Amino acid sequence: MSLRDAIDNFYERLVQDAIDATREASDTADFLTDVMCVALNRLPARYYRHTIDMMFYLADEELKEMKANSLAAVKQAREFVREHQRS
Repeated sequence: MSLRDAIDNFYERLVQDAIDATREASDTADFLTDVMCVALNRLPARYYRHTIDMMFYLADEELKEMKANSLAAVKQAREFVREHQRS
């Protein structure tokens, strides 16, 4: 196992949840993948090794703010990707 496989970015989970919450019937897998990439690039990285560590040390207010930031980033990313779709 490589060291890279031992860590994750907590925002990936939050952005995925925000994408699921804003999913539209016309969304394709390619579109949503682009949205996820754009949204994650607009957010800071929050790396962790074990999920329990993030949940234990993260204050409720901080988690609430991270979720709101993720939702805002996804909404902005959806608009950006729509405006810049490949032909």
